[in-house]
Amino acid sequence: MTAIVTDTLVVGSGAGGLAAAVTARLGGLDVIVVEKEAQFGGASARSGGWLWIPCNPHARAAGMEDTPAEARRYLQHEAANHFDGDRVDAFLANGPEMVSFFEQNTAVKFVLGPAFSDYHPDAPGAKPGGRSIVAEPFDGRELGPEIKRLRPPLPEITFLGMMIGSGKELLHFFNVTRSLKSAGYVGMLLARYARDLALHGRAMRLTNGNALIGRLAKSALDLGIPIRTSSGLRELIVRDGRVVGGIVETPEGPVEIHARRGVVLAAGGFPRNVERRKALYPHAPTGQEHFSPAPPGNTGDGLGVAERIGAAIVTDYPNPAAWAPVSRVPRRDGTTGLFPHFIDRAKPGVIAVTPAGERFVNEANSYHDFMQGLFKATSKGTDVRAFLITDHPTLRRYGLGFVKPFPVPLSPYLGNGYLKKGQTLRDLAVATGIAPEAFETTVRGFNEAARRGEDPAFGRGSTAYNRYLGDPDVKPNPCVAPIETGPFYAVEVVPGELGTFAGIRCDAHARVLDGTGTPIAGLYAAGNDAASIMGGNYPGGGITLGPAMTFGYIAARHMEQNPVALSDEELPQGTRA
Repeated sequence: MTAIVTDTLVVGSGAGGLAAAVTARLGGLDVIVVEKEAQFGGASARSGGWLWIPCNPHARAAGMEDTPAEARRYLQHEAANHFDGDRVDAFLANGPEMVSFFEQNTAVKFVLGPAFSDYHPDAPGAKPGGRSIVAEPFDGRELGPEIKRLRPPLPEITFLGMMIGSGKELLHFFNVTRSLKSAGYVGMLLARYARDLALHGRAMRLTNGNALIGRLAKSALDLGIPIRTSSGLRELIVRDGRVVGGIVETPEGPVEIHARRGVVLAAGGFPRNVERRKALYPHAPTGQEHFSPAPPGNTGDGLGVAERIGAAIVTDYPNPAAWAPVSRVPRRDGTTGLFPHFIDRAKPGVIAVTPAGERFVNEANSYHDFMQGLFKATSKGTDVRAFLITDHPTLRRYGLGFVKPFPVPLSPYLGNGYLKKGQTLRDLAVATGIAPEAFETTVRGFNEAARRGEDPAFGRGSTAYNRYLGDPDVKPNPCVAPIETGPFYAVEVVPGELGTFAGIRCDAHARVLDGTGTPIAGLYAAGNDAASIMGGNYPGGGITLGPAMTFGYIAARHMEQNPVALSDEELPQGTRA
């Protein structure tokens, strides 16, 4: 078997893995990144690209007040009995430092979301903005031919393949028919996209998670770090109780990669592992009643290899994953895509109902909270599903899910069955299978209060996070408007997730722990392979990628400063890097 020697082996090419790799290389270590799939970037490349980093340098520069103590208080409230003080303290201490390190030394650049509120802004220690940052848009041409190996975003969250950034950029698309400034901005982006298609066959202006991975990959490749795609970790190599490398399946056959300093597991968690879903997701008794937008390779390989050498796996969180409602989008090739519903639920004139015709949650709350409400409202043994409901003016103003606003025509969405339509509420109930009498009663009751901008049943628009996602031009409540001008429309949503929370137990240095709580020498975990420090809750935008990059950074720093190294006598002959 071919053998290679390096200092650090990183398994997975998402944000956590690439952060560990770049940090280790800048610390003077040799690094190899292995990626199971043919493209690098993992779920991070499909994500919104946000990082939740309290006290980050951009917030400080903007004069936004925050302290680690306040953030700690908030996380203690959110994680409750699963609060891990040591890991949280490590995250809060190293997160801002990580941001500065990458911005000063690499191609990674961030911008602040000043009004992007914590998801539970009324909880102790929460903030109405300033803790979430996102990667700046990135010119994919800087990757050269490597752009072909970058995992593209989900097609369903692009516009004809063009990526749309969060925040102000998205607002321009909503206002394209209402503002000359927005029309000009969108026209400029469309012209650039047309040019990129003609010259490169794809979008070259990368945003959101694609921009983050593009920037991290650019940084890694500039440092000479090989990213070996189509190369999956099969097992870890253990010698005298310490991890000293791994056996990797490559297109040329298995390869032993020996790591002088250690191995970092950052393979993306287990959202596509049917057996683990069956064991941990109550709503998916066969593992199939769940619809993950994660890449197909995220099957828990990191958890599996760690578990086989005695690593402890955290499985007792109240929520084993970061839940999100998704809708199933029929594609022209006969396959089905998934659209994650992040912001449409909060728009005025949109509500959600169960098949029984009843509302069940404040629809403007976070996607994770929305799904928890739906789980509670669904009888045991019944498929978990709901319908987003709106009327014609609202649909043409904001769109709904994969349905785009005016002037994009509705016929394709109606023709493939994604969008259901009824001239009256009862007609829509018949078209969707919603209980008609209860549905009409629900909408009638909602409208009566909505005409005053109120939602006494669930309090839409009552928090800073709700209002951030609403429409500020709608008064007095940016999240509330009646649903009363037909025809009426519905999109069905089902359970999905943005990544797994359950995972490998780690300490504050990102070291993997065994069943006794003892670190396994030479083995680290970051990203969704590691058990989330959020304890099974979802406190704010970017609570996956923020800790992922931070603990990747922490793992690399620990390897630099505390080497668990192979001696020259232990290295395979003739394979020194």
